[in-house]
This record gives sequence, structure tokens and C-alpha cells, in this order.
Amino acid sequence: MKDSIRLRLEQASERLQELDHLLADPDIHNDNKRFRTLSKEHAQLTPLSNAWHAFLQCEQDLKDAFDWIDSGDSDLKAMAQEELPALKAKLETLEQDLRTLLIPRDPNDDANIYLEVRAGTGGDEAAIFAGDLFRMYSRYAERQGWRVEVVSEQDGEHGGYKEIIARIEGDGAYAKLKFESGAHRVQRVPVTEAQGRVHTSAATVAILPESEAVQAVELRSEDLRVDTYRSSGAGGQHINKTDSAVRITHIPTGVVVECQAERSQHKNRAKAMALLASRINAANESKQAKEISEARKSLVGSGDRSERIRTYNFPQGRMTDHRINLTLYKLDSIMQGDMDETITALLNEYQAEQLSALEASL
Repeated sequence: MKDSIRLRLEQASERLQELDHLLADPDIHNDNKRFRTLSKEHAQLTPLSNAWHAFLQCEQDLKDAFDWIDSGDSDLKAMAQEELPALKAKLETLEQDLRTLLIPRDPNDDANIYLEVRAGTGGDEAAIFAGDLFRMYSRYAERQGWRVEVVSEQDGEHGGYKEIIARIEGDGAYAKLKFESGAHRVQRVPVTEAQGRVHTSAATVAILPESEAVQAVELRSEDLRVDTYRSSGAGGQHINKTDSAVRITHIPTGVVVECQAERSQHKNRAKAMALLASRINAANESKQAKEISEARKSLVGSGDRSERIRTYNFPQGRMTDHRINLTLYKLDSIMQGDMDETITALLNEYQAEQLSALEASL
């Protein structure tokens, strides 16, 4: 292990001890914001420190084993030689775990998200495919125990959605779905195709971490244009009786958000403001990410909606993720929300890229 990595691990362990003392101070508990910040840092450093001390103990055990081999005592030598392979394997595993734990953590990983799916090229079939994608993510969310709440939707003329936006609430939602942003392509025979020809259509997906608070972005009232209108989606007798749907335009950036999920105009406005803040935050963070992290860009894409990240080929029953050259012949189960294998592969590739960048910088 490099001395520079050892130094960083020692510093992390010392910082954890410092945090223990700070969190034991009664005055810290009176400052809720600082207490939450320090507690979060403590929780992040604890597994790293524990793994570091386990590594040091294993390293010492390995040194002791070699000392026993050189001791001249035949019994100690035999015992040490028997333990040596397991100790070497354990030390290698612990070192790999430490490298993984050293990867800078995405501050948004614990955030809830906004999922945005829009029909692209392909007309009615693209809208139907957008509906299929939304159903896939919804079922995956159900498997994770997450809560899905539709914020806004525009139905396609023959099924699916021209656009649908939903808020997904749950542990690790952004961490697991952040690589889904981009253009998704489908190859299949549309239900409207009389001659059985395979068509290619597309839909785009955007994953936006939810801002912790609207105040995270300065949203001045003079920069906002708020319009109300009557909801057009499902809603029974309530629809078309009150102007409960809300559209907010952020004039400086041109960002427009809509919400028609609630019957209350006040609730729709609050949800639209939260979505607006998240979109502006995501745009700012995307700009910064392009400047500081080429490794992440190689996986999540440039943000260009024309970029194709994945193809769903129904005649062959396969899904291909073009960023990591992953092909799975289990399309039916994937479309039912069985996305674990794909998501794990993307996360592993991302970690490998991050590890390479980390080691190069130390």
C-alpha cells in the first residue's frame, strides 16, 4: 500500500477521534445543524476507520506469522505456515475494501430523486416505450421499497406518455439510479405495424437529485412566472372545475416545471417549486461535474439527450448498455423491474474508474 494512502487513512482515523470528542460536547447538541453535519461525517468515516484498524491488525498478524517461521520453534513454524495463506488473502481483501471506501462519496447518493421520462423520436411508439420505461422504474422502485409519486404527466395519443415526471423517495434512490440518465433506444414491432417490421424508437430519461430545500437555490419571486390551469390527467369529477395545476417558469434560465398531481393549487405549487430547485441545482452540478470529473462523465454521459446509452431489442430479448458493453438476454424480466444486475455492473465500473483516478492522484 502506498505511503500516501496510509497517510490519508491515518488522517481519517484521527478525524474520527476528533469527531467523537466533538459529539460528546453538550453544546454541539444545541446546534442542530452542526450536530447533523458532524454526525453525518462520523457515520461516513466510521466504516473506513474500522476497516483501517482491521487491516493494521491483519498486517501485524502476518508479521507475527513470519516471525514465528523464523523463530526456530518447529511447532510455531508449522502453525504459522498453516495460517499464512489465509492471512495473505484476508490482507488483500481488506486492502481492496479500503481502496473502495476511499472513493469520494457522491453527496447526492442519499437523496430522493425526480425521474423524468420523455418520448423521443418514433411518434406513438416512442410514447408507448416511454410508458414501458416508467413502468420498469416503478416496479424496480417497488422492489426496493421506495415510494413513487407522479408529479406531472402528458399522455400519449395511443398509450404511454409524451412526458411523465415522478418523485421517488427511498434510501439510495439516487445512488442506484443516477446512471440511468440519457437516451434509451427500443427495437421492436409496434402494435400499429401491420407488416411486422421492426421499428426503432427512443425515449430520454433524466434522474435529478432532490434538493434538500428550495432555499438551496435562490428563487426570487421577481424571477418566477406562475401560471395556473385546469388539470388534464386522470382525476374524475374534480378535473376541469378548478385551476389547480401549476406551471412555473424561471425567467433567468428558462426552466419550466409543471405539477398537476394534487387537487390543491397550494400543494401543486410547493411541489413545482421543489422540482424547479432540483432542476436548477442539477444543471449547476452537471456543469461543475464536466469540469472536474471526466471519469464520471464517461459513465453517465455528457447530458446530451441525443446520446444513446442503452438499447432494448425485443425480437432478440436482449438489453445492451453501450457504456460498459453489457448485454443481457433477460429483457422480459428487466422490463418488469429486475434491474439489479445492470445497476450493479454500472456501479462496479464507476468504482473501478474512480479507484484508478484516486490512485493516480496519490
